[in-house]
Amino acid sequence: MTQGSESVRFGKPTTDTVLHRFEQWARDTPGARALIAGPDSLTYGELDARAARLAHRLRGCDLPPGGLVAVGTARQSELVVALLAVLKAGGAYAVIDVANPRAGRRQLTAAEPVVLLTDTAHRAALDNGSGLRVIRLDAEAAIAGPRAAEAPSGPASDRPSDRPSDRPSDRPSDQPSGYVPPGRTAALLFTGSAEPRAVPVGHRLLLAAHESWAEVARPTPRDRHLITAGPDVTAFAAGWTRALCSGGALVLSPRSPWKPEDIRAAVETDRVTVLHTDPAGATRLLIEDAQPAASGPPGHRGSDPACRSLRLLAVSGDRLYLDEQATLQMGLRPGARVLNVYGPADCAGVGTWFELSQLPHPLDDPEEVSLLGTPFPGCRVEVRGGEIRLTPPDGGDAVPTGDLGVLREDGLLEFGGRIRDRIALPDGRQVDPYTIESAIRGHAGIGAAIVKAVDGPRGPRRLVAYVAPPPGGPRWPAGVLLPDIEELRDHLAGKVLREECPRNVIRLRALPRTPAGREDRDALPLPILPAAAARRAGSKSGKYGSAPSQEEVPASCVAGCGGVLGFVALIITNLLWPGSTDLTGVPQPWAFLFSVLYLFECLAFGVGVVFLFGGRARMRRQRRSPSLTVAAHLAVSYLLLAWWPQDNLYRLAAKQDWPQQAALVYTFNVPLMIAGVIAAAYVVARPADPFDFHDPLDD
Repeated sequence: MTQGSESVRFGKPTTDTVLHRFEQWARDTPGARALIAGPDSLTYGELDARAARLAHRLRGCDLPPGGLVAVGTARQSELVVALLAVLKAGGAYAVIDVANPRAGRRQLTAAEPVVLLTDTAHRAALDNGSGLRVIRLDAEAAIAGPRAAEAPSGPASDRPSDRPSDRPSDRPSDQPSGYVPPGRTAALLFTGSAEPRAVPVGHRLLLAAHESWAEVARPTPRDRHLITAGPDVTAFAAGWTRALCSGGALVLSPRSPWKPEDIRAAVETDRVTVLHTDPAGATRLLIEDAQPAASGPPGHRGSDPACRSLRLLAVSGDRLYLDEQATLQMGLRPGARVLNVYGPADCAGVGTWFELSQLPHPLDDPEEVSLLGTPFPGCRVEVRGGEIRLTPPDGGDAVPTGDLGVLREDGLLEFGGRIRDRIALPDGRQVDPYTIESAIRGHAGIGAAIVKAVDGPRGPRRLVAYVAPPPGGPRWPAGVLLPDIEELRDHLAGKVLREECPRNVIRLRALPRTPAGREDRDALPLPILPAAAARRAGSKSGKYGSAPSQEEVPASCVAGCGGVLGFVALIITNLLWPGSTDLTGVPQPWAFLFSVLYLFECLAFGVGVVFLFGGRARMRRQRRSPSLTVAAHLAVSYLLLAWWPQDNLYRLAAKQDWPQQAALVYTFNVPLMIAGVIAAAYVVARPADPFDFHDPLDD
């Protein structure tokens, strides 16, 4: 089945590029804001001049036509300058992850650039030992003007980057950008998977992707765009064109990649109108961090005051279910749009898009459906063998995405999971976890779910469900509603085959995600195994380890130490209370039964001593309140310890010695009753933390 959206604009050859579009805006509106980044903000004219200066230096370094230049800096304004400079110099750019130097070095190795543009602070961290030529961006910034950072101080001999061959020239280029073959590579993009793949993108495709997106989003020069993804992610590495090729402004983080707590402030302060983010970022902004004034029952709440400037929310990077998209829509003012964008790096970030208004009629079970919608203008979608194949907007060859999909009768493309996530069952069958995950999301207490096969210490692999609660806030259920495995199985009965039901459930605060915003299945914690099984599996203790921590006492140690202490108590009983265990004159079998009683009292005392000093760590794993845990720990210890001295004192006390009898009652019997009440309260109390894995800072 094939679905397409044609555009005559891309059907004929063109020599236009995204660089030409930007330069046209720089000539027409040189004083308009291009970059909003605090003290590093630039107008179109300033940005064009800075890029021309750096491009002149790159051309002076004998950069070959189409030569690949890696760009890595935490200063996003300098990053955009560098991207434009590379295009002006006739090269191709690849944005490198400097926040994670290890990933950045892998990207450099995969890209094999001829030049690296970076800062002094990142130069050593990105050194992969290849002898790559480096040009310092902070030297360019020092030349550019007072708003840029100062060049590092030190002897000239210690600063090889300050030599003329390594420092950008301050001579701007007055030559306009020349002809660039449309098929020449403009950028090397990296996919958003856990193991990113490098994808070359030509000038024609980069421009076609921008024009295709612009036809759907309808950007204007008044728009202010904010992209929350890291600079090395396709959403930014190709998405900057959506702002700077339409005359709008690009809102950037002044010194580092965006942090969740800063995005909301930037949207409100800088009056962002177009926000490009992933599902987790959108949820955090419009649901979890929503101001009280915006809270209320679904359908009766106003838009969040901090987000009233938003007219378009573009969500990409991972699956977005219909109920999530509808909730995000309610967080915006009337008339604002929420787009679910599906666009791999091979298509420069465009492919299909979905908006709630595309639905021909209401759908049942929206929490189990993720719609990718219809193709962007110029793109075509084909589902072959269940796999989604996308034709880029420049008319290139169809690209297999590795994702599964279904073309519905209403003409909309529905997401169906990913081929690489398929699970092989012990009987040889393969199952797509997406179907199970969508059914799990139908539970009222679950907001997100991943099903993964985990190898056990013995026997075949088993399915484990990782679940997280819906986004926090007064409109969503609390985390305590997360089901256990029995409740989950009851929920899935009749929806999923019995052999495809998960065997275990792991409750998390949130599912882990990659820097691109995609759910990271490789970062999921392993289920906690019993200590013996963990040793058989060769597991090591750690944050997500299976072996008991050093504070916990293994069960075998409890039994052994308890037995030894009980034997010691049995020996010293007659020393402490002479005659208390004398059974002379007691007939059998009663004498034997009383002897067994004395033995169990001593063993209970020994176990109580061990539990007193080593039991609290195990009780803390139950995640009940700290005060109740302490009280219950002391109560259980007392219940075990008290029997040995109590019975021995009672047997020696005279029945008519009322003062001694009263003292024994209030010393032992009443505290035992209180301890029993505390233990009962501990058993019936809900855990303070319903999650199986938590941050130690939450304690």
